[in-house]
Amino acid sequence: MARLAYLAYKPLDYSSMTRSICLYFVAVLWATTCLAQQEIPLYKGAIPNSKDVPNEEVKRPGDIVSTVSQPTLSVFLPPREKANGAAVIICPGGGYSVLVIKREGYDVAKAFTDRGITAFVLKYRLPSDKTMTDKSIGPLQDAQQAIKTVRERAAEWQINPQKIGIMGFSAGGHLASTVGTHYEKALIENPAQVKLRPDFMILVYPVISMGEKMGHAGSRANLLGQAASADQIALYSNETHVTPTTPPAFLTHAGDDKVVPVSNSLAFYETLQQHGVLADLHVYAQGGHGYAKTPAFDEWFGRCMHWLKQIEMVP
Repeated sequence: MARLAYLAYKPLDYSSMTRSICLYFVAVLWATTCLAQQEIPLYKGAIPNSKDVPNEEVKRPGDIVSTVSQPTLSVFLPPREKANGAAVIICPGGGYSVLVIKREGYDVAKAFTDRGITAFVLKYRLPSDKTMTDKSIGPLQDAQQAIKTVRERAAEWQINPQKIGIMGFSAGGHLASTVGTHYEKALIENPAQVKLRPDFMILVYPVISMGEKMGHAGSRANLLGQAASADQIALYSNETHVTPTTPPAFLTHAGDDKVVPVSNSLAFYETLQQHGVLADLHVYAQGGHGYAKTPAFDEWFGRCMHWLKQIEMVP
């Protein structure tokens, strides 16, 4: 009892309490001024073109995701004092087989928020006959839904609805360029006729064509199947679908890319030029596929930011 009484009447350590309170308010301040992330389901109700099968998604070491059948959108908000109203939806690459979701998704999103741009990482469905009725349109449906969602909730996220772009790496670049060249046909429910055209495209070592000559065989097989028809190949060879209303594009590629030939970016850039679409192309002598060692992230990303200023998407 004496021990309990001592504990009950022991003088409070005010210095310790003050330190704890200060740490608490520092944490609150950090949470409200720094990067905020929230992952939300891409669709509110049923997922279109989706079969009723178990979710078998797998997250591999290095934050590589496979067997995606439940698409989501991860929201990265810049600090309020930095926000400039621009937004970008990021489509990670992975040959339409996996998603390199950290290196070509979350890490890039954080770089955008550091510069005042709201970023969204799209975990899109990976083509599969097991999970989708028509696997060739599943990723495009998800990308269109992402643009629709961001435009509908632009005020909530303090975004200018006229400054929403799409970005893609490798096969994610194919998806992004498909969104930018196939926006007139909605593959999702869109009763309010929300604009599905992105305001700009950022394409990093992208797959553009599905053709035999310069396309990536793995991406083509995964998206369209091993026996893709000539019509399907033509439909998803995006260099043939550029028009004067195609969004402006930033492209970067390495000349020594042995996985996705640089001819993909060259062909797309040339076609954009022919139709009078604003475009920037940066080809590096070395870098391979993925820019693992060179060019440095800040090198090509800095050029991308300069281009966004040139087209007046950021101040």
